[in-house]
Amino acid sequence: MSTPSIPERIRFLLEAEFCPTQLVIRDDSALHAGHAGAGNGGHYHVLIRSSRFNGLSALARHRAVYAAVDPLMGSAIHALTLQTLAPDEAIA
Repeated sequence: MSTPSIPERIRFLLEAEFCPTQLVIRDDSALHAGHAGAGNGGHYHVLIRSSRFNGLSALARHRAVYAAVDPLMGSAIHALTLQTLAPDEAIA
């Protein structure tokens, strides 16, 4: 059995916490190769849609996602770009 990739680990943590109706994880690490700190984990973009975000501010949503992936921050994840949506919100 192989070790799960970082995107698979992110998916596992976010699905467990948010039961998302949409979850897209993109690895943008290659776009950031060579900049300071790039060797200390990858760069990822996450689009997540969940009813858990209903009534929460953008800041509260981002804090919740960062809390969920905290075990990976600073090691497997160097940078994380987030789009956090409630079920009825359009993608901007």
